[in-house]
Amino acid sequence: MKRWLKWTLVALLIVLLASGVWRALSNRQAQQEAVAKLAGERAQTVVELGSDDVVEVKSRELALGLPISGALKAVNSAIVKARVAGELQDLTVREGDTVHAGQVIARVDASEYQARVRQAQQQGESAKAQVDIARRAFDNNRSLVEQGFISKTALDTSLASLAAAEASYRAALAGTDVATKSLDDTVLRAPVGGVISQRLAQPGERVAIEARIVEIVDLSRLELEASLSASESLDLRLGQSATLQVEGSAKPVAARVVRINPSAVAGSRAVVAYLAVEPVPGLRQGLFVQGTLATGRLHTLALPLSAVRTDKPQPYVQLIKGQQVLHQTVELGARGEADGQPMVAVKGVPENAKLVSGSVGSLREGTAVRFLTPQPVAAEVK
Repeated sequence: MKRWLKWTLVALLIVLLASGVWRALSNRQAQQEAVAKLAGERAQTVVELGSDDVVEVKSRELALGLPISGALKAVNSAIVKARVAGELQDLTVREGDTVHAGQVIARVDASEYQARVRQAQQQGESAKAQVDIARRAFDNNRSLVEQGFISKTALDTSLASLAAAEASYRAALAGTDVATKSLDDTVLRAPVGGVISQRLAQPGERVAIEARIVEIVDLSRLELEASLSASESLDLRLGQSATLQVEGSAKPVAARVVRINPSAVAGSRAVVAYLAVEPVPGLRQGLFVQGTLATGRLHTLALPLSAVRTDKPQPYVQLIKGQQVLHQTVELGARGEADGQPMVAVKGVPENAKLVSGSVGSLREGTAVRFLTPQPVAAEVK
Protein backbone atom coordinates (compact mmCIF):
# COMPACT_ATOMS: atom_id res chain seq x y z
CA MET A 1 0.00 0.00 0.00
CA LYS A 2 1.24 3.46 -0.89
CA ARG A 3 2.38 5.68 1.96
CA TRP A 4 0.08 8.58 1.05
CA LEU A 5 -2.96 6.27 1.09
CA LYS A 6 -2.07 5.00 4.56
CA TRP A 7 -1.78 8.53 5.96
CA THR A 8 -5.06 9.46 4.32
CA LEU A 9 -6.88 6.60 6.09
CA VAL A 10 -5.31 7.52 9.44
CA ALA A 11 -6.36 11.13 9.04
CA LEU A 12 -9.89 10.08 8.12
CA LEU A 13 -10.12 7.83 11.21
CA ILE A 14 -8.92 10.67 13.44
CA VAL A 15 -11.56 12.99 11.97
CA LEU A 16 -14.35 10.44 12.53
CA LEU A 17 -13.24 9.82 16.11
CA ALA A 18 -13.08 13.53 16.89
CA SER A 19 -16.53 14.02 15.37
CA GLY A 20 -17.97 11.23 17.59
CA VAL A 21 -16.43 12.73 20.71
CA TRP A 22 -17.79 16.16 19.83
CA ARG A 23 -21.30 14.78 19.31
CA ALA A 24 -21.22 12.92 22.64
CA LEU A 25 -20.11 16.05 24.46
CA SER A 26 -22.81 18.08 22.74
CA ASN A 27 -25.55 15.57 23.71
CA ARG A 28 -24.34 15.49 27.33
CA GLN A 29 -24.36 19.28 27.52
CA ALA A 30 -27.90 19.35 26.07
CA GLN A 31 -29.09 16.83 28.67
CA GLN A 32 -27.53 18.84 31.49
CA GLU A 33 -29.21 21.99 30.23
CA ALA A 34 -32.58 20.16 30.03
CA VAL A 35 -32.21 18.84 33.59
CA ALA A 36 -31.26 22.27 34.84
CA LYS A 37 -34.23 23.80 33.05
CA LEU A 38 -36.63 21.18 34.49
CA ALA A 39 -35.20 21.74 37.99
CA GLY A 40 -35.70 25.44 37.56
CA GLU A 41 -39.29 24.92 36.49
CA ARG A 42 -39.92 22.68 39.50
CA ALA A 43 -38.30 25.19 41.79
CA GLN A 44 -40.61 27.82 40.39
CA THR A 45 -43.76 25.64 40.85
CA VAL A 46 -45.94 26.95 43.68
CA VAL A 47 -48.83 24.92 45.10
CA GLU A 48 -51.79 26.99 46.30
CA LEU A 49 -53.48 25.70 49.44
CA GLY A 50 -56.91 26.61 50.75
CA SER A 51 -58.17 26.42 54.30
CA ASP A 52 -59.45 22.86 53.73
CA ASP A 53 -56.02 21.76 52.49
CA VAL A 54 -54.27 22.48 55.79
CA VAL A 55 -54.66 20.73 59.15
CA GLU A 56 -53.18 21.63 62.51
CA VAL A 57 -51.63 19.42 65.14
CA LYS A 58 -53.61 20.04 68.33
CA SER A 59 -54.20 18.52 71.74
CA ARG A 60 -57.49 16.70 71.45
CA GLU A 61 -59.56 14.31 73.48
CA LEU A 62 -59.71 11.13 71.44
CA ALA A 63 -62.49 8.62 71.76
CA LEU A 64 -60.52 5.39 71.63
CA GLY A 65 -62.17 2.48 69.96
CA LEU A 66 -61.96 -0.78 68.07
CA PRO A 67 -62.81 -1.06 64.37
CA ILE A 68 -65.84 -3.25 63.78
CA SER A 69 -67.74 -4.28 60.68
CA GLY A 70 -70.28 -6.77 59.50
CA ALA A 71 -73.80 -7.23 58.18
CA LEU A 72 -76.94 -6.27 60.08
CA LYS A 73 -79.09 -9.14 61.28
CA ALA A 74 -82.61 -9.21 62.68
CA VAL A 75 -82.86 -10.40 66.28
CA ASN A 76 -86.19 -12.07 65.52
CA SER A 77 -86.71 -13.87 62.25
CA ALA A 78 -88.47 -17.09 61.29
CA ILE A 79 -88.99 -19.37 58.32
CA VAL A 80 -92.52 -20.72 58.06
CA LYS A 81 -92.39 -24.39 57.05
CA ALA A 82 -95.07 -26.88 56.10
CA ARG A 83 -95.89 -29.25 58.96
CA VAL A 84 -97.92 -31.61 56.79
CA ALA A 85 -97.66 -32.63 53.15
CA GLY A 86 -100.22 -31.57 50.59
CA GLU A 87 -101.27 -28.97 48.05
CA LEU A 88 -100.47 -25.37 49.08
CA GLN A 89 -103.44 -23.01 49.04
CA ASP A 90 -104.30 -19.38 49.91
CA LEU A 91 -100.71 -18.12 49.88
CA THR A 92 -101.20 -14.41 49.14
CA VAL A 93 -98.33 -12.65 50.92
CA ARG A 94 -95.25 -11.58 49.00
CA GLU A 95 -91.88 -9.97 49.70
CA GLY A 96 -92.33 -6.66 51.48
CA ASP A 97 -95.76 -7.46 52.95
CA THR A 98 -96.18 -6.85 56.67
CA VAL A 99 -97.65 -9.61 58.84
CA HIS A 100 -98.44 -9.88 62.54
CA ALA A 101 -97.85 -12.79 64.88
CA GLY A 102 -100.57 -15.43 64.51
CA GLN A 103 -101.72 -14.23 61.09
CA VAL A 104 -102.71 -16.97 58.65
CA ILE A 105 -100.07 -17.11 55.91
CA ALA A 106 -101.29 -20.04 53.83
CA ARG A 107 -103.11 -23.36 54.05
CA VAL A 108 -102.48 -26.92 52.96
CA ASP A 109 -105.35 -28.84 51.38
CA ALA A 110 -107.18 -30.29 54.40
CA SER A 111 -109.47 -32.83 52.69
CA GLU A 112 -107.33 -35.84 53.55
CA TYR A 113 -106.76 -34.71 57.14
CA GLN A 114 -110.46 -34.02 57.70
CA ALA A 115 -111.20 -37.58 56.58
CA ARG A 116 -108.57 -38.88 58.99
CA VAL A 117 -110.20 -36.98 61.82
CA ARG A 118 -113.59 -38.51 60.98
CA GLN A 119 -112.01 -41.95 60.78
CA ALA A 120 -110.38 -41.53 64.17
CA GLN A 121 -113.64 -40.30 65.67
CA GLN A 122 -115.51 -43.32 64.34
CA GLN A 123 -112.85 -45.63 65.74
CA GLY A 124 -113.24 -43.87 69.05
CA GLU A 125 -116.99 -44.39 69.04
CA SER A 126 -116.52 -48.05 68.20
CA ALA A 127 -114.04 -48.45 71.06
CA LYS A 128 -116.48 -46.68 73.39
CA ALA A 129 -119.19 -49.17 72.47
CA GLN A 130 -116.85 -52.06 73.23
CA VAL A 131 -116.14 -50.51 76.64
CA ASP A 132 -119.88 -50.34 77.37
CA ILE A 133 -120.33 -53.98 76.40
CA ALA A 134 -117.38 -55.10 78.48
CA ARG A 135 -118.59 -53.07 81.48
CA ARG A 136 -122.09 -54.60 81.38
CA ALA A 137 -120.58 -58.07 81.13
CA PHE A 138 -118.36 -57.34 84.11
CA ASP A 139 -121.28 -56.02 86.18
CA ASN A 140 -123.37 -59.11 85.36
CA ASN A 141 -120.57 -61.49 86.21
CA ARG A 142 -119.92 -59.68 89.48
CA SER A 143 -123.58 -60.17 90.47
CA LEU A 144 -123.42 -63.82 89.52
CA VAL A 145 -120.26 -64.32 91.57
CA GLU A 146 -121.90 -62.70 94.58
CA GLN A 147 -124.86 -65.11 94.16
CA GLY A 148 -122.51 -68.06 93.75
CA PHE A 149 -123.58 -69.01 90.24
CA ILE A 150 -120.16 -68.61 88.60
CA SER A 151 -116.59 -68.81 89.79
CA LYS A 152 -114.33 -65.86 90.49
CA THR A 153 -112.17 -66.85 87.50
CA ALA A 154 -114.96 -65.84 85.11
CA LEU A 155 -115.14 -62.46 86.89
CA ASP A 156 -111.40 -61.98 86.46
CA THR A 157 -111.74 -62.73 82.76
CA SER A 158 -114.50 -60.18 82.32
CA LEU A 159 -112.43 -57.60 84.25
CA ALA A 160 -109.49 -58.16 81.89
CA SER A 161 -111.79 -57.74 78.89
CA LEU A 162 -113.07 -54.47 80.35
CA ALA A 163 -109.52 -53.19 80.88
CA ALA A 164 -108.57 -54.09 77.29
CA ALA A 165 -111.64 -52.31 75.93
CA GLU A 166 -110.87 -49.18 77.95
CA ALA A 167 -107.25 -49.21 76.70
CA SER A 168 -108.47 -49.49 73.11
CA TYR A 169 -110.81 -46.57 73.74
CA ARG A 170 -108.01 -44.40 75.12
CA ALA A 171 -105.82 -45.31 72.12
CA ALA A 172 -108.67 -44.30 69.81
CA LEU A 173 -108.96 -40.96 71.62
CA ALA A 174 -105.21 -40.40 71.24
CA GLY A 175 -105.49 -41.20 67.53
CA THR A 176 -108.25 -38.61 67.28
CA ASP A 177 -105.99 -36.04 68.93
CA VAL A 178 -103.19 -36.85 66.46
CA ALA A 179 -105.53 -36.53 63.50
CA THR A 180 -106.92 -33.26 64.85
CA LYS A 181 -103.40 -31.91 65.34
CA SER A 182 -102.53 -32.77 61.72
CA LEU A 183 -105.70 -30.99 60.61
CA ASP A 184 -104.72 -27.89 62.62
CA ASP A 185 -101.24 -28.00 61.05
CA THR A 186 -102.75 -27.48 57.61
CA VAL A 187 -103.16 -23.83 58.60
CA LEU A 188 -99.81 -21.97 58.44
CA ARG A 189 -99.52 -18.97 60.77
CA ALA A 190 -96.81 -16.35 61.26
CA PRO A 191 -94.84 -17.18 64.43
CA VAL A 192 -93.53 -13.57 64.68
CA GLY A 193 -94.60 -10.22 63.38
CA GLY A 194 -92.51 -8.58 60.70
CA VAL A 195 -92.00 -8.26 56.97
CA ILE A 196 -91.90 -11.04 54.39
CA SER A 197 -88.34 -11.21 53.06
CA GLN A 198 -88.64 -14.35 50.92
CA ARG A 199 -91.51 -16.27 49.34
CA LEU A 200 -90.18 -19.75 48.68
CA ALA A 201 -93.27 -21.55 47.34
CA GLN A 202 -96.24 -20.89 45.08
CA PRO A 203 -99.96 -21.70 45.48
CA GLY A 204 -100.89 -25.01 43.88
CA GLU A 205 -97.53 -26.66 44.57
CA ARG A 206 -97.51 -29.91 46.48
CA VAL A 207 -95.21 -29.33 49.41
CA ALA A 208 -93.53 -31.89 51.62
CA ILE A 209 -93.16 -31.82 55.38
CA GLU A 210 -90.58 -29.17 56.43
CA ALA A 211 -90.80 -27.45 53.04
CA ARG A 212 -89.98 -23.75 53.41
CA ILE A 213 -92.85 -21.43 52.52
CA VAL A 214 -91.90 -17.86 53.53
CA GLU A 215 -89.27 -16.08 55.63
CA ILE A 216 -90.32 -13.34 58.07
CA VAL A 217 -87.93 -10.68 59.38
CA ASP A 218 -88.67 -8.37 62.30
CA LEU A 219 -86.94 -5.08 61.43
CA SER A 220 -87.85 -3.44 64.75
CA ARG A 221 -84.76 -5.01 66.37
CA LEU A 222 -81.53 -5.25 64.40
CA GLU A 223 -78.11 -6.19 65.68
CA LEU A 224 -74.53 -6.47 64.48
CA GLU A 225 -72.38 -9.50 65.16
CA ALA A 226 -68.88 -8.03 65.49
CA SER A 227 -65.94 -10.43 65.50
CA LEU A 228 -62.96 -9.17 67.54
CA SER A 229 -59.51 -10.64 67.98
CA ALA A 230 -58.40 -12.12 71.30
CA SER A 231 -56.36 -9.02 72.21
CA GLU A 232 -59.15 -6.62 71.25
CA SER A 233 -61.74 -8.55 73.23
CA LEU A 234 -59.92 -7.77 76.49
CA ASP A 235 -61.27 -4.19 76.31
CA LEU A 236 -64.82 -5.34 75.52
CA ARG A 237 -67.55 -4.54 78.05
CA LEU A 238 -71.34 -4.68 78.12
CA GLY A 239 -72.97 -1.31 77.50
CA GLN A 240 -70.13 0.13 75.40
CA SER A 241 -71.38 2.36 72.61
CA ALA A 242 -70.43 2.34 68.96
CA THR A 243 -70.92 4.59 65.96
CA LEU A 244 -71.67 2.74 62.74
CA GLN A 245 -71.66 3.88 59.15
CA VAL A 246 -74.07 2.17 56.77
CA GLU A 247 -72.63 1.48 53.35
CA GLY A 248 -73.87 4.14 50.95
CA SER A 249 -75.23 6.43 53.68
CA ALA A 250 -73.64 9.48 55.24
CA LYS A 251 -75.79 9.36 58.38
CA PRO A 252 -74.17 7.54 61.34
CA VAL A 253 -76.10 4.97 63.37
CA ALA A 254 -75.67 4.40 67.10
CA ALA A 255 -75.27 0.92 68.59
CA ARG A 256 -74.59 -0.63 72.00
CA VAL A 257 -73.02 -3.88 73.17
CA VAL A 258 -75.81 -6.00 74.68
CA ARG A 259 -74.26 -9.49 74.64
CA ILE A 260 -70.79 -11.01 74.49
CA ASN A 261 -70.23 -14.61 73.52
CA PRO A 262 -68.51 -16.37 76.43
CA SER A 263 -66.61 -18.71 74.09
CA ALA A 264 -64.05 -17.88 71.43
CA VAL A 265 -64.53 -19.18 67.90
CA ALA A 266 -62.56 -22.37 67.38
CA GLY A 267 -59.59 -21.88 65.08
CA SER A 268 -59.59 -18.08 64.78
CA ARG A 269 -59.94 -17.50 68.56
CA ALA A 270 -62.14 -14.52 67.76
CA VAL A 271 -64.76 -13.32 70.23
CA VAL A 272 -68.19 -12.29 68.94
CA ALA A 273 -69.93 -9.27 70.41
CA TYR A 274 -73.59 -8.51 69.70
CA LEU A 275 -74.50 -4.85 69.30
CA ALA A 276 -78.08 -3.65 69.36
CA VAL A 277 -78.54 -1.09 66.59
CA GLU A 278 -80.68 1.97 67.15
CA PRO A 279 -83.89 1.74 65.08
CA VAL A 280 -83.53 4.01 62.07
CA PRO A 281 -85.92 4.14 59.10
CA GLY A 282 -84.41 2.48 56.06
CA LEU A 283 -82.23 -0.06 57.84
CA ARG A 284 -82.55 -3.57 56.43
CA GLN A 285 -81.21 -6.98 57.30
CA GLY A 286 -78.02 -7.75 55.41
CA LEU A 287 -76.79 -4.16 55.01
CA PHE A 288 -73.03 -3.86 55.55
CA VAL A 289 -71.91 -1.47 58.28
CA GLN A 290 -68.57 -0.48 59.73
CA GLY A 291 -67.56 1.78 62.53
CA THR A 292 -65.77 2.15 65.83
CA LEU A 293 -66.58 0.64 69.20
CA ALA A 294 -65.70 3.15 71.91
CA THR A 295 -63.47 1.70 74.64
CA GLY A 296 -62.18 4.83 76.42
CA ARG A 297 -60.93 8.41 76.06
CA LEU A 298 -57.43 9.89 75.83
CA HIS A 299 -56.24 13.54 75.83
CA THR A 300 -53.17 13.79 73.61
CA LEU A 301 -51.53 15.56 70.69
CA ALA A 302 -53.31 14.24 67.61
CA LEU A 303 -53.93 14.87 63.93
CA PRO A 304 -56.30 13.47 61.28
CA LEU A 305 -55.31 9.97 60.23
CA SER A 306 -55.63 10.95 56.56
CA ALA A 307 -52.72 13.43 56.93
CA VAL A 308 -50.25 10.63 57.69
CA ARG A 309 -48.35 9.32 54.66
CA THR A 310 -47.15 5.71 54.53
CA ASP A 311 -45.43 5.52 51.13
CA LYS A 312 -42.00 5.50 52.83
CA PRO A 313 -40.48 2.97 55.24
CA GLN A 314 -41.45 5.22 58.16
CA PRO A 315 -44.76 7.12 58.47
CA TYR A 316 -44.39 10.84 57.88
CA VAL A 317 -46.38 14.04 57.50
CA GLN A 318 -46.01 16.88 55.02
CA LEU A 319 -45.05 19.74 57.30
CA ILE A 320 -45.39 23.33 56.07
CA LYS A 321 -42.34 25.32 57.20
CA GLY A 322 -41.15 28.57 55.70
CA GLN A 323 -43.63 28.34 52.78
CA GLN A 324 -42.15 24.97 51.82
CA VAL A 325 -43.13 21.34 52.30
CA LEU A 326 -40.92 19.18 54.49
CA HIS A 327 -41.35 15.44 55.03
CA GLN A 328 -41.28 14.97 58.80
CA THR A 329 -41.09 11.42 60.21
CA VAL A 330 -43.52 10.88 63.07
CA GLU A 331 -44.29 8.23 65.68
CA LEU A 332 -47.92 7.14 65.73
CA GLY A 333 -49.83 6.23 68.88
CA ALA A 334 -53.39 5.32 69.78
CA ARG A 335 -56.15 5.79 67.25
CA GLY A 336 -59.57 7.19 67.95
CA GLU A 337 -62.14 9.75 66.86
CA ALA A 338 -62.52 13.48 67.44
CA ASP A 339 -64.87 15.94 65.78
CA GLY A 340 -66.41 13.06 63.87
CA GLN A 341 -63.27 12.02 61.98
CA PRO A 342 -60.56 9.39 62.53
CA MET A 343 -57.60 10.69 64.53
CA VAL A 344 -54.24 9.33 65.63
CA ALA A 345 -51.95 10.34 68.49
CA VAL A 346 -48.61 11.53 67.16
CA LYS A 347 -45.07 12.37 68.31
CA GLY A 348 -42.40 14.20 66.30
CA VAL A 349 -44.24 17.42 65.43
CA PRO A 350 -45.00 20.37 67.71
CA GLU A 351 -48.43 21.56 68.70
CA ASN A 352 -50.08 23.99 66.25
CA ALA A 353 -47.80 22.84 63.42
CA LYS A 354 -49.49 23.10 60.02
CA LEU A 355 -49.62 20.06 57.77
CA VAL A 356 -50.83 19.33 54.28
CA SER A 357 -54.10 17.40 54.52
CA GLY A 358 -54.54 13.99 53.00
CA SER A 359 -56.92 15.29 50.32
CA VAL A 360 -54.07 17.17 48.60
CA GLY A 361 -52.00 14.07 47.98
CA SER A 362 -48.24 13.59 47.99
CA LEU A 363 -46.02 16.63 47.37
CA ARG A 364 -42.29 16.56 46.66
CA GLU A 365 -40.14 17.69 49.58
CA GLY A 366 -39.15 21.31 49.06
CA THR A 367 -42.28 22.19 47.07
CA ALA A 368 -43.19 25.84 47.56
CA VAL A 369 -46.69 26.53 48.82
CA ARG A 370 -48.84 29.64 48.95
CA PHE A 371 -51.97 30.11 51.04
CA LEU A 372 -55.10 31.47 49.43
CA THR A 373 -56.01 33.02 52.79
CA PRO A 374 -53.60 34.49 55.37
CA GLN A 375 -52.33 31.91 57.85
CA PRO A 376 -50.84 32.48 61.31
CA VAL A 377 -47.19 31.60 61.76
CA ALA A 378 -46.78 27.89 62.47
CA ALA A 379 -44.63 26.56 65.28
CA GLU A 380 -41.13 25.53 64.32
CA VAL A 381 -39.97 21.93 64.53
CA LYS A 382 -37.49 21.49 67.34
